[in-house]
Amino acid sequence: SGLSNHLRTHTGERPYSCTVCFMSFARSSNLKTHIKTHTNEKLYCCTVCSDSFVRKDQLKRHMKTHTGERPYSCTVCSKSFVQSAHLKSHMKTQH
Repeated sequence: SGLSNHLRTHTGERPYSCTVCFMSFARSSNLKTHIKTHTNEKLYCCTVCSDSFVRKDQLKRHMKTHTGERPYSCTVCSKSFVQSAHLKSHMKTQH
């Protein structure tokens, strides 16, 4: 249920394990997505360059490489990034 899934975020319980690499997950849906990395099942294809991805969010992030969209900007030097994680890394190492 939704509540039991939520409670696992607090307990750290990860009852769903991959039989290939033994990585474990709190949600069965995350395990199902993970298994696709072993089967190379990629359902989301880029219409520009034909790269393909396991998850929809990966395709969405990839599409920014074609559009030039860089929505995360440094407030110190104005350099911009495709991903928020890249901005965070920049802030830690450059400022």
